[in-house]
Amino acid sequence: MSRTRSSDAPAAAAFLAPDALGLLLFIALPALLALLVGFFQVDGFGNIEWAGLENFRLMIGDGLLWKSFGITIGYAVLFVPLAFFAGLGLALLVSDHFPGVAVVRAALFLPNAVSLVVIGLLWQFLLTDKTGAVAKLTGLDEVSWLGDPTLALLTLVLISVWFLMGYQMLIFLGGLQDIPREYYDAATVDGGGPWQRFRHVTWPMLRPTSFFVLVTSLINAVTGLQVFDLVYVLTSGGPANSTTTVVYYAYQQAFLFGRFGYASAICALLVVALGAITGVLFALTRGGRFDA
Repeated sequence: MSRTRSSDAPAAAAFLAPDALGLLLFIALPALLALLVGFFQVDGFGNIEWAGLENFRLMIGDGLLWKSFGITIGYAVLFVPLAFFAGLGLALLVSDHFPGVAVVRAALFLPNAVSLVVIGLLWQFLLTDKTGAVAKLTGLDEVSWLGDPTLALLTLVLISVWFLMGYQMLIFLGGLQDIPREYYDAATVDGGGPWQRFRHVTWPMLRPTSFFVLVTSLINAVTGLQVFDLVYVLTSGGPANSTTTVVYYAYQQAFLFGRFGYASAICALLVVALGAITGVLFALTRGGRFDA
């Protein structure tokens, strides 16, 4: 056994090397640089000055920053379960073979293949007050989906779910296809109906897949492209800062106010918080196994 494992090690390392290199170059290294820049005052014009912990101290009294954290948490609380169950429900619907199933799967995944900027412009057109297609179809002419502070964040969440549910569907579909058919046959012989088969076969066997979807959904809700691109295109953080996520707030500090050091400190704090939450999820679920 040990001899087999040692002979497979080079092949395993070769397969893992591209992903490991990508994680190092595009995630670990930028995160480390952001942390380092957070200790400096950087204005984007070549002026760099050591600031120590000043940028991190400024965050304590920044009310807009903590409001953006609250908005990000609210977004995640809404987005993660909605995207999870939308993806799972769609995967269950298209898991069986029927005429045209490939077309249906492709249509559901299609939004995820389109640029988020295009998605944002499309929904901006559809949600135009009084004259947009949504207003005409629903008859809610007086509702401002993107201009009302109480509705703007929910609208962003629903658009994000619509955008990502096809991707989540494919992940769940892969998990469903890995479940041996014999388990369902045995449950049917024992008199189990659709709900019993889902509860005692599908759901337990999908736990690793569910954990992956849960973690990736959380990361998307906090640092994903949709919490910047959609906000930038649809609301620019408004109205009344009701859709200013932490990522968008960091962008404002860096590129609108020239406070690159402060923005880097915010991003470093966000990465640490997200890493801690992900670590807690791994610990509680044992990497998605949910058992001893």
